[in-house]
Amino acid sequence: MKISDFQTKDVINVVDGKRLGHISDLELDLQQGVIEAIVVPVNTKFMGLFGGGSDLIIPWKNIVKIGSDVVLVKMDGLAQSGVQQFETTVYIDRDGRAERRG
Repeated sequence: MKISDFQTKDVINVVDGKRLGHISDLELDLQQGVIEAIVVPVNTKFMGLFGGGSDLIIPWKNIVKIGSDVVLVKMDGLAQSGVQQFETTVYIDRDGRAERRG
């Protein structure tokens, strides 16, 4: 499965049935070759130009099911401060170097 396959899927929280958005990125552990989390933008930008926002980082262990159109996640207490939200996004290049943007 390619990242472009993930980016077309809606992310739905099974706890409250709310649509969280689309996957914008993945957090990878390059040493072990596993996906650690999916990244969903909280405040979407208009045509990618205006607005800022933060990213909702959903750990891979919180994914309940990956379907053909949706990714079901279990996020208890999403409105509480326990959810990781970042103003920046970390990008990792092929050489394993990390770069923060945002």
